Amino acid sequence: MTSVDTTAPRHDDMIVVPRRRPWRWVGSIVVAVVLLSIAWSFATNPNYEWPTVAKYLFDVRILKGLGTTLALTAIAMAIALGLGLLLAVMRLSQSALLSRTAGVYVWFFRGTPILVQLIIWYNLAILIPEMGLTIPGVGTVWAVDTNDVITPWTAAILGLGLNEAAYLGEIIRSGIMSVDRGQTEASKALGMRAGTSFRRIVLPQAARVIVPPTFNELVGLLKYSSVVSVIALPELLYSGQLIYARTYETIPVLIVVCIWYLVIVSVLTVLEARLERRLGAGFQATGATPAKNRRWARWMTPANR
Repeated sequence: MTSVDTTAPRHDDMIVVPRRRPWRWVGSIVVAVVLLSIAWSFATNPNYEWPTVAKYLFDVRILKGLGTTLALTAIAMAIALGLGLLLAVMRLSQSALLSRTAGVYVWFFRGTPILVQLIIWYNLAILIPEMGLTIPGVGTVWAVDTNDVITPWTAAILGLGLNEAAYLGEIIRSGIMSVDRGQTEASKALGMRAGTSFRRIVLPQAARVIVPPTFNELVGLLKYSSVVSVIALPELLYSGQLIYARTYETIPVLIVVCIWYLVIVSVLTVLEARLERRLGAGFQATGATPAKNRRWARWMTPANR
């Protein structure tokens, strides 16, 4: 009769063999070949006309258009953030009039194309030839020709800002609703007023949810600001169109426009990542480096305000 060895094998004697993943290698090789092919095409295809791209990269007309795009995006975004916050508060209000008014605003501006809105704002004088202030029993105390007020700049700012506010209003509302109601009730129990509780307790926590989609909207606003070319406002793309309409160097000029858009979006992406990291202070996994003493964390953290 043979004896059975019941002794468990020692782990030190085992040979660990990594799992083979051949398809991972195949996928990596295919992606590398495609990337090298694209890079080779960019480097060797003379139709890209890289010397022409370099000539127009810092052209004064392109830089002026870039400045217009940045200014237009910044002003429209500032209006959209302020108005979006107001719309979000109105949507969450217990007043049916305020809530429904904000709902109609969001419905209208999200339901109509931005291009149509821009054209209507630019041609507002057809609907309202004169803008003014009329007091019943007194008459008109102030009036101005609408064409003097609605320039391409004001039409573009109104069109982009009011349209973007409808989207940001919903983003901010969802961020506010993501904060547990217990936070508000606890702040009221501590004697905080409603406004103080919203500003110091609810809004900083909601910002973690609001920031990523808001930056997405900012990037989208930056790019679709090019539609203001329909009202002859020389932003970045329209400046490029004016150049290649005279020189017929279409592709090189469009490459220049794309390069500048990519540069701006890259900067915004870095800023978004930094801001998200700062807003995540206190919500990081165990072992993560706290950002308590960093500059942005000080003004973003309610306890430090």
